[in-house]
Amino acid sequence: MSEAPKRARRSAGEPALQVKVALRGISKPPVWRRLILPADMTLEHLHHAIQASFGWTDMHLHVFSTGAGEYGVPDPGLGFGDERRVRLGALLEEPGDRIQYTYDFGDDWEHNITLEKLLIAGLDAQLPACTAGKGACPPEDCGGAWGYADLKAALADPGNEEHADMLEWLGLDGSEEFDPAAFDLAEANYELALSAAGR
Repeated sequence: MSEAPKRARRSAGEPALQVKVALRGISKPPVWRRLILPADMTLEHLHHAIQASFGWTDMHLHVFSTGAGEYGVPDPGLGFGDERRVRLGALLEEPGDRIQYTYDFGDDWEHNITLEKLLIAGLDAQLPACTAGKGACPPEDCGGAWGYADLKAALADPGNEEHADMLEWLGLDGSEEFDPAAFDLAEANYELALSAAGR
């Protein structure tokens, strides 16, 4: 892994949010990330932070569902509010507040975004940052939560009739190369830095 670009340093005293982003419908193991985000982050930039920290590849549409409405990429056909105009801190104000993020309207990967703590960014804080997580990101286009469960079962059982097909589809030589429990904090932060630098 090459050195990631530096994220913009925040001024001391700026508000920040600690959120837990958890993928719904996935267990054994669960898949989640804990992120520290600037409170003035737009939903557009939150989308990129989620994609980077989870390992999604931003191949599909998405939407944020909030008490104030639904927000996504501006498109008259979708009818979403403009995610570029909404700040995260305006939606998550008190610990326990929650919004939902859905990625890929075919697979319907639903994520709960829950505010855990209100923070004050330190002088050297480089945000966004991932501080913890669990579970590997499911492969794109694997069929949502049910399809991912079937994929894990097929990979774990060499006798499964779909075992060889799943290995080929994922480009793996053996099932030991796929670990649904894998999470690499350094990699998540590397991808976050790349994403933030690309703004």
